[in-house]
This record gives sequence, structure tokens and C-alpha cells, in this order.
Amino acid sequence: MNLKPLFDKVVLEQLKEEEKTSSGIILPGGEKEKPMQGVIVAVGPGGVVDGKDITMQVKVGQHVIYSKYSGSDIEFDKKKYVIVKQSDILCIVE
Repeated sequence: MNLKPLFDKVVLEQLKEEEKTSSGIILPGGEKEKPMQGVIVAVGPGGVVDGKDITMQVKVGQHVIYSKYSGSDIEFDKKKYVIVKQSDILCIVE
């Protein structure tokens, strides 16, 4: 079974949460911050969304940074994913 996003949606596999701060402080379970980076695992076809023609500019396999409070968190096949709109992706990490 695969995830296939619709319209301008992108499925991201979240990168691991930080367990330590840069200064070496170990974070307890509830204090970990949601990572804002992910790897694209599926891209929607684009098309007309809200009356505007959307061309997808991202592709599977790219590492991206997305907006902190965007998207929907899901769990599928024991992995955590985030589904975001393409416009919520801030940049591609190269």
C-alpha cells in the first residue's frame, strides 16, 4: 500500500527528533521539538487548486524544510509522516 497525495499536497517522512540540544542537554520525551525537516516520499499531481493552476516544483527524494505549524501528522506502516501543501515548503536542502 502506498500514499498518493492529491492536488498540491506533498507527503514528507519526518527526520528524527532531536534528543539533545546543541549544548548537550538531553531532552525528555515531552520536550522534544517537532522537526521541521523531512524527505519527500510522494508528490501530488498539481493542477487547478482554488482557481489557480499549480505546477509542482518539488520531487520525491528531496530534503526540505517546511513551516513549523503546517501540515497534518499521520502514522502509516509504523512510520511518521507529515502531509503539507507545496506552499508550506520553505526551501529545498541541497
